[in-house]
Amino acid sequence: MKAFKAYDIRGVYGVDFTKDDVYKIGFFLPQIMKCDKILVGRDVRVSSPEIFEYLSKGITDAGVDVYNIGISTTPLVYWSTAKFGFEASVMITASHNPASHNGLKVSGKNASPVGYDDGLSIVEKLVLESEVKPVANKGKIVEYKVADKYLDFMRQYLPDISNLTVSVDCSNGMSALFIKQLLGDKAMYICDELDGTFPNHEGNPLLPENRVMLQNHVREHKSDIGVIYDGDADRVMFVDENAEFVSPDLMIAVLCHYFLEEKGLKGKVYQDIRTSKAVGEYVAKFGSEMVMWRVGRAYAAKKLREVDGIFGGELAGHYYFRDFYYSDSGILASLLILGIISRMKKQGVSVSQLISRISHYENSGEINFQINEKQKAMDKVVEHFKAQAQPEAFYDFDGYRMEYKDWWLNIRPSNTEPYLRFLCEAKSTELLESIKSQVEEIVESLK
Repeated sequence: MKAFKAYDIRGVYGVDFTKDDVYKIGFFLPQIMKCDKILVGRDVRVSSPEIFEYLSKGITDAGVDVYNIGISTTPLVYWSTAKFGFEASVMITASHNPASHNGLKVSGKNASPVGYDDGLSIVEKLVLESEVKPVANKGKIVEYKVADKYLDFMRQYLPDISNLTVSVDCSNGMSALFIKQLLGDKAMYICDELDGTFPNHEGNPLLPENRVMLQNHVREHKSDIGVIYDGDADRVMFVDENAEFVSPDLMIAVLCHYFLEEKGLKGKVYQDIRTSKAVGEYVAKFGSEMVMWRVGRAYAAKKLREVDGIFGGELAGHYYFRDFYYSDSGILASLLILGIISRMKKQGVSVSQLISRISHYENSGEINFQINEKQKAMDKVVEHFKAQAQPEAFYDFDGYRMEYKDWWLNIRPSNTEPYLRFLCEAKSTELLESIKSQVEEIVESLK
């Protein structure tokens, strides 16, 4: 089925998957998860109530109970899964995708990610090939309210930001469920009504056009920082006091000031293979070790748990925390970062000045190529640069990352879209442009 992806089940609802597919997924999921109850939350997309209805019908027809927490952020589902000992949970959301999309994010015990390699491939096979036979003793739907307990947990991380002017864009997504209850009138809000049609802009802060409203708000109100969440609030991104976008991977380095400096913790920090070299260099100043692994929660959360890391993050704006069951939370990350920015302002340091201390590289941003011969293109890029000089470091666990003294690149196939993704950094603009043009020429030659 087209909707089954590497990390979750996602696509255009009614096209890539239907309510009948959702029913079957619900029916067969307990068989894979080996559970007698499943926690279910959902976002406010127009299709989410129907998906909840058919998912729940499938689960209960399998004789398993549904614990319904209602409308929710994705991180709330992760937290509740681990906190209250559920063996399985499902969040109904398409995260940052357009309003016509929807999906299912599945987690197991301790909020561990369940991706295609961990069981969704078996669910897909059962949906396509097996007959549904409802059991006689059907499960029930239990209304399960956890939001107040979750807010109590989050409040322990509330910073004093009375010295800051903060602009917050909720993207009409699920962050609006909680962020006002946390920050209150200490921040200014836009796109803060829950609306699954996303009337102002899509809930994907990585796209520049979706940040324009926030950037204008920061300029108009002379804010110290702008905060923008994605559709299901598992990601967060920032713009500085000049309304310039801050590359999300650099915020991993900023978080060092909370965990490694203020709290004095010792341990490993996680980054994905696309992360700026500057982040590892900054982390090293605090005496910590950087661990690098593959892109996506299905890999990141497991790797952070495996190495017992303190925290970590990804270029896409996910931030993972040991104290959040090794899962990601956009709101938690934003609370911690706002606290750091408040302390920095007291020292006379703005967001842009802090970021300039971290990053000394010119960055291409992630460039997407549509090409069928992905592996061939990646191999040719590697051969091309190795012929010029052997890299100081080479990684091949998620596409390829090649590191040289004054520059590095990552080229990898997307796990969720038909793209070859490319990213590079260099010490100078001229060198960056040279690397980019060489890679573009190689890829274009294979189209």
